[in-house]
Amino acid sequence: MRLGYHSITWGGVTGAAAGVTSVKDLVYRVPGDMRLALREISAAGYRGVEMFDGNVREFAELADGHPGSLPRLLDETGLSLVGVYTGANFIYPDTLPDELHRVRRAAEDAARFGAGQLVVGGGAPRAHGIADGDHDRLAQALDTVAGIAAEHGLSACYHPHLGTIGQSPEQVEAVFSRSSIGFCPDTAHLAAGGGDPAAMIRRYPDRIRHVHLKDLGADGATFLPLGRGELDLDGVLAAVAESGYDDWLIVELDSYDGDPAEAARISRAWLDGALDRAGLTVTTS
Repeated sequence: MRLGYHSITWGGVTGAAAGVTSVKDLVYRVPGDMRLALREISAAGYRGVEMFDGNVREFAELADGHPGSLPRLLDETGLSLVGVYTGANFIYPDTLPDELHRVRRAAEDAARFGAGQLVVGGGAPRAHGIADGDHDRLAQALDTVAGIAAEHGLSACYHPHLGTIGQSPEQVEAVFSRSSIGFCPDTAHLAAGGGDPAAMIRRYPDRIRHVHLKDLGADGATFLPLGRGELDLDGVLAAVAESGYDDWLIVELDSYDGDPAEAARISRAWLDGALDRAGLTVTTS
């Protein structure tokens, strides 16, 4: 296993205001200092980072030789860019071409900076609920996304997420029964959506391409550093080991009421003991 961290903790996630009137320009973005985030992720003992498409796009607009370029920052910190996270509605035929345009742009940026994963969320819930055919439309779009990723030497994986039509176990099954895209289990989102994360990993072992780890509070809504909540994360790691997956584990904590570097250190310390209990080996490359 290799351990990475998502830069989301350094400010949470926002979107691009331009996307309100121009779908092709709608991206995820962390408003915090990404250079500080990567330096603190590295100092906490992680070897990889995952970033949102909007933040990677900002780096892509710089020349690689620029003093603040992403290649220089990755070299300085010893981190690898593991994945780029993007997403879309995916159910509206009129806007889908523009959504796929920015997915392609995210894939281009990911490949340019050496990432291996295109992590994708989405599937819009309509104002009046899920319409007939929405899961078919989502699945077809995700298969197109997987093809775009493959064109750029990437693997694509779907991240079930609260607030989408891929939230509950039944909805996740509706997606995976129609699409061949890979699976990025997120422990807290799966649990908050009514699922058992370990059981869902065991249900789709051959699909796992990437893993997001975070803990969940007793209220079923608060995301926490690893070991600070109620999830059976040891059971999750056991399920991951059984699946045969042996690549990046990404800690992704959407927000933290305190110093984000502290949150990264808390989760890293928990992982030291948990991976040993699970009999999993961590590589530092």
